[in-house]
Amino acid sequence: MEHSTYTEFNERKTVQSVLFISSQLKRKDFHKIFKILYFSDRDHLATYGRTITGDNYIAMADGPDPTNLYDIFKSVRGDGYFKDDGKFSRFFSVENWDLIQNNQEPDLRVLSPTDLKFLKENIEKYGKMSWEEIREKSHDYAWSNTALNRTISFENLITEAGEDESFIDFARQQSYLRQLVR
Repeated sequence: MEHSTYTEFNERKTVQSVLFISSQLKRKDFHKIFKILYFSDRDHLATYGRTITGDNYIAMADGPDPTNLYDIFKSVRGDGYFKDDGKFSRFFSVENWDLIQNNQEPDLRVLSPTDLKFLKENIEKYGKMSWEEIREKSHDYAWSNTALNRTISFENLITEAGEDESFIDFARQQSYLRQLVR
């Protein structure tokens, strides 16, 4: 079976999701933000056939990491492959290596009601967990069925959320249709 990515990366929704998540958390570290986004994207995909961010998740040793967002965070921190030049640092800063500090309020109009629903649910569910607890929760079926440092397929994400092959076909069709209307 061919493994696919979820959708096209949506930079605007991703940035606003980060601002929303970090505005709700006490400790706003990369790891916790990545995992809350992972669970939110996974759950949204398994319900509506699309993720919130369109980011691809890599199976890292400490759980899934969103590849594009990680590059954004590193560029803001100053050690990324790409230079930020203020594009993202106007939204947030990185302090003490991995803590996000919002530089503006989230624009919730960018996020759909279902995006916000899943973000809120996963902040509530995972926001107060320790680093170790959220790491363990993220070592799920999708993560464990992906080779380390490889992209987690959306098929595995959907299966993790309890859906079957017919829903995977539905999600593929939705992704194809979104690509046609671009």
